[in-house]
Amino acid sequence: MTQEPVVLYKDRDHQCLLFDELVTGEGVQSNQFLILHKGKAVLLDPGGDLTFNALSSGIATFCDTSKLDFIFASHQDPDIISSLEQWLLSTPCKVISSRLWARFLPHLVSDSVRSSIKGSVFDRIIAVPDEGINVPVGDTVIQCLPAHFLHSVGNLHFYDPISKVLFSGDVGGSFGAGKGGDPVEDFEQHIPNMIGFHRRYMTGNRVCRLWADMIRSLDVEMIVPQHGRYFQGKTMINEFLDWISNLQCGTDLLTEDNFKIPE
Repeated sequence: MTQEPVVLYKDRDHQCLLFDELVTGEGVQSNQFLILHKGKAVLLDPGGDLTFNALSSGIATFCDTSKLDFIFASHQDPDIISSLEQWLLSTPCKVISSRLWARFLPHLVSDSVRSSIKGSVFDRIIAVPDEGINVPVGDTVIQCLPAHFLHSVGNLHFYDPISKVLFSGDVGGSFGAGKGGDPVEDFEQHIPNMIGFHRRYMTGNRVCRLWADMIRSLDVEMIVPQHGRYFQGKTMINEFLDWISNLQCGTDLLTEDNFKIPE
């Protein structure tokens, strides 16, 4: 039985829901998100085969999955979008992805599924330019924000201006800190759950600072990553932005010792 999602935001016309702990077996746990707005339905980073059945069952409680409007993919990783062919087959959705990965996504779709969907796979994909775009969802938008090299070379984050939730992909991700549906309560105690992942998966301090400066210009009430707990409230968000602005990571940490021929 699929557990109830966490309600990140809800008013008469708009909801943001977080599904977590859906992965069974050997896969890494990840968070999936559903945004509902006046009859429109949007999935963010729906995951792969390990989440498809539970997620499709879970969202069916809240919307007609056969009328799903959009899937947004922050980047190309298997835990983000490897269930693509199943969503293309079972829904009429358009898929939003960085232009760098849009041309590779058809590799995730088998010949049997290609023959079963209307048109080509490319017809169902909206390729986002590097500078980002606003995607209309009824009378509102979901903003696709540039987050390149954090960690993927073509990376997007998604901002919902109604709920003021920033869906930040791997940025802010944590492991071993409890359920993803819970907020971070003590930032300093939470750092050990993030730091190893960020040092390895983020490209370098310069791009972290550029990203944080961009986010400071938005009115953000929550930063919700794809792995682990989320950051809620201005104080906690500012602590996180200050931390990542000063983080040494990725290429900052490399030396000649990292580039040696194995003996």
